[in-house]
Amino acid sequence: MHPLLTEETGKKLLLLGNEAIVRGALEAGLSFATTYPGTPSSEIGDNFFRIASESELYFEYSTNEKVALETAAGAAVSGVRTMCSMKHVGLNVAADPLMTLAYVGVRGGMVIVTADDPSMFSSQNEQDSRIYGRLSSLPMLEPASAQEAKEITKAAFEISEALELPVLLRTTTRLSHYRGIVTTAQLRPPKTKGAFEKNSARFVTVPANARVRHKVLLDQAEKARDMACQSTFNTVTGEGSWGIATSGMAYNYVADAIKDLGIEDKVRVLKLGFTYPFPEKLALDFIKSVEKILVVEELEPLLEDSLRVTAQTDGLVTPIAGKRADLFSRLYEYNPGMVREVIARFFGIDYTLPEPVDVEKNPEPIQVPMRPPNLCAGCPHRAAYYAVNSVLKETKAEVIFPTDIGCYTLGILPPLQTADFLICMGSSVTSAAGISRVTGKKVIAFIGDSTFFHSGITGLINAVHNQHNFILVILDNGTTAMTGHQPHPGADITLPGWDKPSISIEAIVRACGVEQVAVVNPNNLSKTKKAIQEALESNQLSVIIAKAPCPLYERRVLGKKSKRAFVVGPECNTECTECIDTFGCPALYKNPAPDAKTTMIIDQQLCIGCGVCIQFCKKIRPKKI
Repeated sequence: MHPLLTEETGKKLLLLGNEAIVRGALEAGLSFATTYPGTPSSEIGDNFFRIASESELYFEYSTNEKVALETAAGAAVSGVRTMCSMKHVGLNVAADPLMTLAYVGVRGGMVIVTADDPSMFSSQNEQDSRIYGRLSSLPMLEPASAQEAKEITKAAFEISEALELPVLLRTTTRLSHYRGIVTTAQLRPPKTKGAFEKNSARFVTVPANARVRHKVLLDQAEKARDMACQSTFNTVTGEGSWGIATSGMAYNYVADAIKDLGIEDKVRVLKLGFTYPFPEKLALDFIKSVEKILVVEELEPLLEDSLRVTAQTDGLVTPIAGKRADLFSRLYEYNPGMVREVIARFFGIDYTLPEPVDVEKNPEPIQVPMRPPNLCAGCPHRAAYYAVNSVLKETKAEVIFPTDIGCYTLGILPPLQTADFLICMGSSVTSAAGISRVTGKKVIAFIGDSTFFHSGITGLINAVHNQHNFILVILDNGTTAMTGHQPHPGADITLPGWDKPSISIEAIVRACGVEQVAVVNPNNLSKTKKAIQEALESNQLSVIIAKAPCPLYERRVLGKKSKRAFVVGPECNTECTECIDTFGCPALYKNPAPDAKTTMIIDQQLCIGCGVCIQFCKKIRPKKI
């Protein structure tokens, strides 16, 4: 049985923040969940996927976040409790239905989880999703610990049903991926069947109805403001004339800093977990109780601005500071040391920064192996990129490379360097159209299989209809690899229990109207290069589907073992390093041994026997067993 399905109450579980959200949803009686995977939110969907096979929960990996939200909305207006999860940039994709769903509302509780990524550990930007609460007028909650993540999730369903509005639950990477103790409570039996009660005046947002519903939304938002003021997740603790206001994960840094600095008797802390609508009455009481306030919040100064407005409205002149050049930045994730130092400086506390570790004097304890980002050994994407570069080198063609979101974004790195432009999911196809039209140059765009289903198809239809001329390479490795091998509609190799039909990418491409289509195995270099050459010589939109399974996924699902490995022969004793200079497989590296008999060497632990390297270097051969 999945550990999150335990019916034992009072049990202590060591959970990720994302797992705590899942447990909270189950304790709230969740019966319908959707997602499009994206770090740092992916574990929510992955746990629901496994739980669905052991319970009455319905779960799906949707083709994109907009689809996920709309599907969940259909279930929620029919009266069942639903959750839709995504990463922060996914909320941009879902923003269109979100804004109008706020008007029509829901009947069953609906929680929309959005996971922000300060410092952009795995994202293309570090936007602050709290702004979506203000933009949509929907309630937003932000947990600060794993236990609170579970409790806030449960409360979010109650708030949603009380207001008949979706509720946004915002996390950040540090909350999503840290582990904390969570105490279980009783699981609520899910209501799996709903009923849709027709009410076109509410659910059909023609202008006349939408005008009415906007007023309803604003009325409900005022009720939510009262709930925020009374929420147990919004607290003021401590004594003293100094004030610190904070929310989310930053609260933990504040709590540690107060203890470390020994100022527990000097500071009052306003901690918000129900962050929007802003609890003005609670905040006003807090402002009046202190002499000056430091605001500790990652990314945008939303809490700081709200406090300033509240103070100014009531004619208070209490100094409030947060985002300033000499205090906190709007950039990147915070850390305990940074927060401690700024608090000390702001309140004039005698504090000496710890001595930094002297790397030169004591290097041993801190030596960590360097791990630069790289495509895996045996990744078929590398072979596809190598084939493209080989053809371009032979033809001396000048090409521009729009690329997309996924493992293949790593094609930007040397020696492959096949990424010139990237903004968001699906943008490779559409930006390729614009670039090729304006520059008149050859354009080769890259997109992955999951991303193609997410938002590449519409761009391809647009390209066909408007007669754009470029080459699109769909890198089909059979899974959503970067976020943890989640299945997608085109997956042939599927996880146990996944009994859904596979949708052919080739059939879709042809149905979109593309006439020049080639399907190749990128690990077969000669055939792949031939397809690229033909596409370059063509004067029409061409699609090459480079189809070969992700080796890691094959091993995980099928238990497939590595093929016969390869070694470098003794004739490799020259200065030639072309294999790593042009192919860059991490299993290949320059022999560091002082008495080396070969210039290059293959790491037998990394080599999976894909056989691509022996196609361009005769000095590499199968390993004798």
